Formats: sequence, C-alpha cells, structure tokens
Amino acid sequence: MNASISTLIDHIQLPDDANTQRLFHGRGHAYEGLEHICVDWFAPVVLVTLYREVEHESLLALARSLNEKIGACQSVLVQHRWQQMAPIECLVGDDIRQLHALESGLKYHIEFGRAQNHGLFLDMKNGRDWVQANANGKNVLNLFSYTCAFSVAASQGGAKQVVNIDMSKPSLARGRDNHRLNEQATDNIIFQAVDIFKSFGRLKKFGPYQMLIVDPPSFQKGSVNIERDYGKIIRRIPQLASPNADVMLCLNSPDLDDEFLLATVKQECSALHFVDKIAPPAVFKEAHQGKGLKVMLFRYEP
Repeated sequence: MNASISTLIDHIQLPDDANTQRLFHGRGHAYEGLEHICVDWFAPVVLVTLYREVEHESLLALARSLNEKIGACQSVLVQHRWQQMAPIECLVGDDIRQLHALESGLKYHIEFGRAQNHGLFLDMKNGRDWVQANANGKNVLNLFSYTCAFSVAASQGGAKQVVNIDMSKPSLARGRDNHRLNEQATDNIIFQAVDIFKSFGRLKKFGPYQMLIVDPPSFQKGSVNIERDYGKIIRRIPQLASPNADVMLCLNSPDLDDEFLLATVKQECSALHFVDKIAPPAVFKEAHQGKGLKVMLFRYEP
C-alpha cells in the first residue's frame, strides 16, 4: 500500500452505529498527502471518494482494511470524482447502489452512481439538527432545496409549512420520497421547480416566513454564481420574512469566507442581525480557516 494511503487508516473515525457520517476528510488539507481522499459511512456501505487517481493495488488494500475494521460493512465503493461523470465501482463486498441513510433519527434515500452527488451533504448535519430543533410552528422557506433534507428535518421538528424551491424536478421528487420515507404527511409541504431569480413572486405567494434557509451552490452553469448572486437573494429577504424570522445563510465556496457573507448582509439587508455560527461535524477538519462550509444564523429585525 502507498505510504500516504496506509497512514489514512490511523486517522479514520470508525463508526459505532448505523448513523451516516464522514469518517475521513482529506479535502480539508489537514492531512498531508491525503488531500484527494474522503471516506464516508452509509451503513452498510463505505464510500471512498477520490479527487485524483490512486494506484489500484493501494486502493484495493485500503478497501479491504476498511471492510475488516468496520464490522457492519457489507460493501466498499469508490467514486472517481477526478474522472468525467464521476463513475463508481465496487472494490469489496456487494455492489450496493441504493440505500436509506440514517441521520438523527431520520432516513434519506441515497443512490450511488446516478449523479455526482448521492443525495445528502454530510457537512450540513449540524445545520439540519438545528432546523429540526427550531422549526416548530413555523412557515419555512427552503431555497435551493435539492433533495429536501432541510424540509424533512423541519417537518420532523413540527413546522407548520415548508416551501421547497429548486430548479431540479428530479431532486424535488426525491425530496417528496424522503418525506414519505419518514412517514411525514406532505399536505403542508410545497415543492416548486422554479428559478428563484426569475420567479420571485412564487416565493412571496406562500409567505411570509418565520424561518428561511438559503443553501445555494457556489456555481451552477447558467443559473447561479454565488459571488455575483448572493446579494440578489439577501436583498429580497424583507419581502419574504416575518419580523424576528430566523435566517440561515450557507456558503460552500472555498474562495469566499465569513467576511464575504457578513459584508453582503450589511450592504443588502441591514435588518439582518448576526446571531451565531453552526460548525460542521468535527471530522470536517480544515487546515485553513474559512475554506470549508460556512453556516451563519441571523435574526430579521426590521
């Protein structure tokens, strides 16, 4: 096994239950020589994600070691994110491509290989937990909702209504399935496949909101460039939010830090007052502060 790959085993955070979690976060550049590797646990599957090529024998040895150390493991998959279409292959065990991930008592449909992303962003776990704990009785707006994980958390937390906005109809369909998977009624859950920059009236229709969640992609060709567009979203908040609404603003770009978000809020919506930050799980260790996921909580006080 390659020397740097062999040291990865020493840093693995072995799971002690079936909860979905990251086991190793190389992308934070905190482990020299392992910046191109992440390892996740989707019981009973271990997923190794590679951002550059790794010699096959070393990769296979890593997979066998992970399979041996994690007793509940039935499959080790590898996703080659460095290749076009990010193909997935099975290295050890059964070739499991679909499963239900468990997180904080909730289940989410996961599918490996259909798209680059599998359906749940693990660094946002603490954000989903916060939503579940604070959504009771609130009308919630979930922008860039993807597969509606925030919506599932809000519904579980007793939200009065959740409005999911995303351009992707397949993602919203999977979101509806996630609600059903958790035996949550969807009569108070709204799914709107629209471009928020072109359909602002649709957002206002279901408001005002007592909780707003904004989790945009850093860049989406033909749709979103977050450095250019985040201000356009934030300046609309007064038309969407109730007084004292909770506003969660998320930022995924490694090139933009907390100060970008704070400065944009100050410029575009001075009635938003900073309350707190939500850190990702500790395993998402970053060598350089501000490169990873940023989640900030604000209170709208007009």
